[in-house]
Amino acid sequence: AAQPRRFGVGELALAEVRRKYSRMLKLMCKLTKGSVLTGPCGCLPHDDIIGQLPGQMIRTSKRVRLLLRRPSLEEYVLLMPRGPTIAYPKDISAILMMMDVHPGDTVLETGSGSGAMSLFLSRAVGPKGRVISYEVRQDHHNLAKNNYRHWCAAWKIGHVDKWPDNVDFILKDISTAAGDMKSLTVDSIFLDMLNPQTALRVVHPSLKQGGVCAVYLANITQVVELLYRIQTWKLPFLCEKIIEVTHRNWLVLPA
Repeated sequence: AAQPRRFGVGELALAEVRRKYSRMLKLMCKLTKGSVLTGPCGCLPHDDIIGQLPGQMIRTSKRVRLLLRRPSLEEYVLLMPRGPTIAYPKDISAILMMMDVHPGDTVLETGSGSGAMSLFLSRAVGPKGRVISYEVRQDHHNLAKNNYRHWCAAWKIGHVDKWPDNVDFILKDISTAAGDMKSLTVDSIFLDMLNPQTALRVVHPSLKQGGVCAVYLANITQVVELLYRIQTWKLPFLCEKIIEVTHRNWLVLPA
């Protein structure tokens, strides 16, 4: 396999230090000449990281050893700037499986939020696919675009292949976008909004026959309301499954 690229100016670096009980402290930074990474474990100049290969251990000013590497997409979305609460990677993985997203698909997303799901969808549909992401709030719209662009720019520096430029961020209330939907056909839909039932009437004509609409909700009360509206409004949807994804970490300490 080809050797990984060395850290360059402008890309993202993840510093990881092992703490008590095998827990990890993770710090992410954008590498800039003359800047310093600071944290509880001391200081580390960015100039000491730039030009290094990922996977090396470097000591801070307090002589604490840091493991330096490039962040995964999961780590990036957990550490990137946030406005609204993100869809967590454990949930996103299950959602992508339920939606059965393929390379080349066109996916409609409502609720760009901080851009977490947009990034995972971007990777799933690949360079031949397309993600159309609607957001009603200006601040969330700007944040999602910025997080997406920062990831793409960092990826370009640290990798040979480019991250696909395949996400269209649209600042608009999806409930008023019926005109947009007339000329749009999508393979699947993802709804992450407070009242997804208001969007279903608008988006369902664009969904391919047999396509999947996945809805991300915070509590069961919202689920009940959604099912009630689908039934009373006679919308052409069948509820296949309702799941809660749990994630449990294990701590293993050999004697």
